[in-house]
Amino acid sequence: MDTQIITASSGTQPYAVTLSDGAGHQWTADEPLASGGGDTAATPTQLLLSSLGACTVITLQMYAARKQWPLTGIDVQLHYTPNEAGVSGTGINRQITLHGALSAEQNARLLQVANACPVHKILTGAVNVATAITA
Repeated sequence: MDTQIITASSGTQPYAVTLSDGAGHQWTADEPLASGGGDTAATPTQLLLSSLGACTVITLQMYAARKQWPLTGIDVQLHYTPNEAGVSGTGINRQITLHGALSAEQNARLLQVANACPVHKILTGAVNVATAITA
């Protein structure tokens, strides 16, 4: 897997962040007004959920296309539940709706494939974050 480098930068607007990659793509993050932000973009948590949703859809599309299955659309709804009661740690509920004339066996296989998407693997595996401050 190639190394992904993302840069997050701020300016004078509280909590507004510009994110960019080495390929020239830019997007933003912010906090809601109630948290002191400008509510101009998705929150960091929403961006995290977006990554899982996008990866799920893309992974399922690739797999179904390779198998030539009649998958015509996918909807993924994600719900973040911090410190869910009775569960150790944070929870994410993911509801996937598949569109197309798929068999029960195809649906079951696509559920397995969704649980193997790269972002799902990152979120459910051990993640080590090394942090350093430079002047």
